[in-house]
Amino acid sequence: MDLDFHLDAFHEQAEAFRRAVLKAGPDVAVPTCPGWDVRQLTGHVAQAYWRARESLKLDRGGSRPRAPEAPADFDAALSWWDELRTDLRTELSTVDPDLPVYAIFAGGTPAGWSRRVAHETAIHRLDVELVLGQGGDLVFDPELAADGIDEMLTKLLPLGDWTTREHHGTVLYHAADAGRAWLVTYRPGEPPTTGAPSDAGLETDATAAGTADALYRRVWGRPSSALVTGDAALAGVAAGR
Repeated sequence: MDLDFHLDAFHEQAEAFRRAVLKAGPDVAVPTCPGWDVRQLTGHVAQAYWRARESLKLDRGGSRPRAPEAPADFDAALSWWDELRTDLRTELSTVDPDLPVYAIFAGGTPAGWSRRVAHETAIHRLDVELVLGQGGDLVFDPELAADGIDEMLTKLLPLGDWTTREHHGTVLYHAADAGRAWLVTYRPGEPPTTGAPSDAGLETDATAAGTADALYRRVWGRPSSALVTGDAALAGVAAGR
């Protein structure tokens, strides 16, 4: 995946997100984001854009930028979202994509941030489409969905403190339509590691299989048609991130 792919995805998903929130209205609850309504979700996505934009100005030794509060008024929140989306897309389009910058994930670069905001937008677009009863009509492109699965399993899942966690075993994620598979290995007290399965006959403790769209939803903890066999609790650890 290259920068242009993610910038195009960011633009496409942002346009769809904006249409969906306007159709839903600000006061509708978002069940997949407990405690939030559409207005709060819009503010959250705007804050994510703000953090991404500010992170591009910091080197890898910096600390996480603290986003300001989102406006309480929906029209103001959406205007802020619009402004930040435009600013961020311009910044990502003009900066050196390989420049070392601060990021919540390892090896931060503007290219990595373009990937991050593309999927942040896509998943929250899904949240609003579900509110509208259109989540089943939305099918993410297999290439984009597989990239989102990869980002979650390889970049985001290992984040945080795993020292007290007791998860142990392996989970195979298989997206047949994208021709992609990931093997996640959990060891007590250590961040999980993800790689490509080396043996087609490998025995695992759990398997999650389906379309890339279904697995994308699954690893992000959204309603999914992916088929899970084996240790369902272990297969659900990623969705808890």
